[in-house]
Amino acid sequence: MQLSVKGKQIDVGDALRQHVQTQLSEIVGKFFSESLDAQVTFSREAHMFRADITVHAGRGIVLQSNASAVEPYPAFDQAAERMAERLRRHKNRLKKHHQEPQAAEAVIAHAFVLNAEQADEAEVGNDHPLVVAEMTTPIETLTVSQAVMRLDFGDLPALMFRNKAHGGLNMIYRRADNNIGWVDPSDIAKA
Repeated sequence: MQLSVKGKQIDVGDALRQHVQTQLSEIVGKFFSESLDAQVTFSREAHMFRADITVHAGRGIVLQSNASAVEPYPAFDQAAERMAERLRRHKNRLKKHHQEPQAAEAVIAHAFVLNAEQADEAEVGNDHPLVVAEMTTPIETLTVSQAVMRLDFGDLPALMFRNKAHGGLNMIYRRADNNIGWVDPSDIAKA
């Protein structure tokens, strides 16, 4: 496993780096024998330490977890426990969906990043957000359960996908109450 341990405005010592290497190798080794890529970032938030773990578990699958604590070791340990749970669920879903043939088709779409805080002086008084980045993004063909898995594992706020059942575009998103919402415009067209 390739591991990168970084600190944002803090020094990550050798002991913490070794602790991360040992723990994460053990956790990832339980579920995956092949080599994975992982990044661990420590940062300081007021009086707390935050540990962010990102594991690339295959093509297009990114698992993320984070935790905060007063010390960096407990912050990492809590984030590692969450990552172990996500890896376990991912492995179980891979076993469950392994018999289904996967569609390798993806549609390219434009993605826009909007930022309302940065405004030009010419647009003073205009509260519309500005487009600060534009890029193409693949829209994959997935089942709803696969899309929920990607949303959950990637810790994403929203995910657009082409529904495998009918070929239409769908979106799932994380609601304020931490449940998942599903937008399927094809049902509206039929009504």
